[in-house]
Parts: sequence; structure tokens; C-alpha cells
Amino acid sequence: MQIKTLEKVIRESWNRDTCYPGCVDQWNPENPSFGQCAITALVVQDYFGGELLYCKHNHHYWNRLPNQEEVDFTRIQFPDVTIICVDDIKSRAYVLQSKAAIKARTPQRYELLKSRVEQKLNS
Repeated sequence: MQIKTLEKVIRESWNRDTCYPGCVDQWNPENPSFGQCAITALVVQDYFGGELLYCKHNHHYWNRLPNQEEVDFTRIQFPDVTIICVDDIKSRAYVLQSKAAIKARTPQRYELLKSRVEQKLNS
């Protein structure tokens, strides 16, 4: 699969119900990537492997693929002047099982997004 194909399908799969709970009131179809970064990074990792990068200043996740290319399908949620820097590399277990992840319903939101992506790819 091409990375652009996955990006297109993920973008079509975002919705208010996959949004980070603290951002739901601000989510809208004009900026569908808003509040979707952790679960999107997990789905990208499912298909392409690599690392989960984290910027603590913006509470933002994205991917570094095994070939060292960085992909960030949700970067567009931020204004162009926003500085996104790698502050940490998080484990998959942390992103899915930390206290913050449980509170944010990350496992459930991830499964929902993953399911939608799989359905679109298989249709």
C-alpha cells in the first residue's frame, strides 16, 4: 500500500466520535484532523511500523517510519506558524494504556478509526 492511499482513507474516516474528548466541542468538518493525532499515528504505525513521536508543547503525535521519513497526517490542524518538535518517542503501550490514554478513551477511539480504515481499504 502507498502512504498516500492510507492518508486519504484516514482523512475520510475522521469524525467527531474519533476526536480527543477535550477537543470535541471545537471539532468541525472544516478541520477534521483536529484532535485526531494519537489515534492516527497508531493506525499509521499499524500499516508502516516505525516510531511514535511526541511534542509535549502541543500535545501532538506523529510518525517516523522505518526509513526515517516523518509523516504527520494531522499537522494541518495547527496554524502554519506552530512549531512542532520531537520532545519524546512514546511506546505504543504508553499511547494506548497510560492513565491519560484511558481517560481520553484512546483505545476505543483508535479501534473505531482502525475499523473504519480497514472497511474502506477492503471495499
